[in-house]
Amino acid sequence: MPFHLRPSAPIAADALLPGNPERALALAQQLLTKPLMSNHNRGLWGYSGRTEDGFELTIQSTGMGAPSAAIVLEELAELGVRRAVRVGTCGSFDLALELGTLLRVERAIGGDGVSRRLGVDGTVEPDDEVSRLLAASAPGATPVTVATTDLFYESGDRDPGWAERGAQGVEMEAAALFALGRRLGVAVGCLLVVSDLLVGGGRERIDDERLEEAAAGMGRVAAAALASRAST
Repeated sequence: MPFHLRPSAPIAADALLPGNPERALALAQQLLTKPLMSNHNRGLWGYSGRTEDGFELTIQSTGMGAPSAAIVLEELAELGVRRAVRVGTCGSFDLALELGTLLRVERAIGGDGVSRRLGVDGTVEPDDEVSRLLAASAPGATPVTVATTDLFYESGDRDPGWAERGAQGVEMEAAALFALGRRLGVAVGCLLVVSDLLVGGGRERIDDERLEEAAAGMGRVAAAALASRAST
């Protein structure tokens, strides 16, 4: 039995990984016909069930930051998860990436402690198959490189090396999840919504209603991508 996740319902082989537990609940209500709470321990709300097409799916919140996300992915792997998509938010350095834009992460710079501890020296990529499925499910999503960091409020003062490596935005979990997924044999991909513009030394934040709408769309395409593999 894992230490942090205490499943009270079956865990599917495919999972969506939002950071926010409230987003996990919203996605479960949106995507699953009869969602069952599979975890509430430590406030890491998780839900399992079937989509309208009969696809078994788990939606498990990871909390904020790479250390929490790494714990959750490790324990989900122990519980049988084999494919996962992080569905989260990021700050953008690129004015072309407006608030609410859907992004597909092609690589992540390991600027966080967890990914470095896992041996990332530079960038790490998502699982090839999951990334292809996401590209097919969300052809309008912008492919990007992001930097993963441990700091939220200081993320606007970005490392100058990030730009040299092509980073267009910053978030807090992707590199660690990609690296740990490879170690655990879990295929991990990532979709993000731009929630903050980090330009000119300031921060412009998306409003709650627009973020909720964008996150719902992101969840739909991520679930569809995972389901498309099961149907082939």
